[in-house]
Order: sequence, then C-alpha cells, then structure tokens
Amino acid sequence: MTDAAVGRLLVASLHQAIADLLPMRLEFYEAWLHPSGLREGRIGLAPLAAVLSFLRLEGAPYHLIAARAGEYTADWTVAELSPVRKKMILAMPPAIRKRMVVGIAQWMAQSTYGDTNVKVQWQQWRGSVDLKSSLFCEVRDRVKSPLCEFYASALRRLMSTFNLDADVVMDECRATGAPRCAMSVTVRPAPGRAA
Repeated sequence: MTDAAVGRLLVASLHQAIADLLPMRLEFYEAWLHPSGLREGRIGLAPLAAVLSFLRLEGAPYHLIAARAGEYTADWTVAELSPVRKKMILAMPPAIRKRMVVGIAQWMAQSTYGDTNVKVQWQQWRGSVDLKSSLFCEVRDRVKSPLCEFYASALRRLMSTFNLDADVVMDECRATGAPRCAMSVTVRPAPGRAA
C-alpha cells in the first residue's frame, strides 16, 4: 500500500458505521466514500481526511462511528483468517494468545493505512500500546478528547473474539496536544471461557 491511499477495509468499515449510525447523512459522506473507491480497493488520503473532519463536526456521533468502524474492521479481519489459524490461536494459553492477537491488530492497523504502526510492550498482563501515524488523530486544531477510538475498539473486539477479557484505555492522543498516541491494555482470561 502506498502512503497516498487508504485500504479498503477502513473505507468499508467507516461507510458501514455511518450507514448504521447516521443513515440520513450517508449520501453526504458517499461523496468521498463512494462505491467506486470501495470496488477499486483504495481511496485517497484527502477524501478520508474530509470524511473524518466532517464527522468530528457531528459531535458525539463521531466517537460512536469511529468505535463501530473499529469493531467492523476487527470482525472482518478475523473473518479473513483461516479456520485453522483461528483454532490454533484459541487453543493457546492466554499469555501466548494475547501476543498473537496483538500481532493480528498490528497487521490490521497497517492494512488500513500503510504508515500506521502499532507497537506493544508487555509487562505480565498489562501492555503499553504506542500508535504511530493514526489518520484519526491528524487535526489542525487540538480537540478535548482523544480520537483513537477506532483502534481502541478494534483491539477490544479482537481480544474479545479470541476469548480474552481486555480493558483498553486511551492514555494520550496527538489530537489533544500530547506528543504521541498511547493506550494501555490490561488482559485477563475471560471467566467461563476456555483458556
């Protein structure tokens, strides 16, 4: 993927989240998230930046749409995994499984936009997540609350899908004036599920 294009997965998940949560505004957003861009498999950075900018003007729906799009992206990423790989990951002990799931999250983030990079450092069951080049956090003016919900929701969904109970908290966001986008993730084996 070039740095001038955004992957189909991100565009499709945003389109679907907008259709779900702001159906009356979908036609407006389709000026940038148009079906031909979805079919061709990529869309430029400028149209996506416009969509994200206008979504932020919608107020509270922005965070809901970003979260829903992250969940869709995680679900569709898992759907593309082979059944054997899914079973292998689920068969692993939670300490290994959490690292395998983060590997999927890293691949997923990079497939949405080639410059996005996710690094996680673990200390036991707590991970420190460093997110570089998030398209969601590129703003001209600072905002009051973090804009990384897309990635936090995607990571939560991936952990849940692979039977891991995880709290994902956005600690810092460049959009708020912080020097970086950072999240913390705390993982526990989900009660009543196979470890």
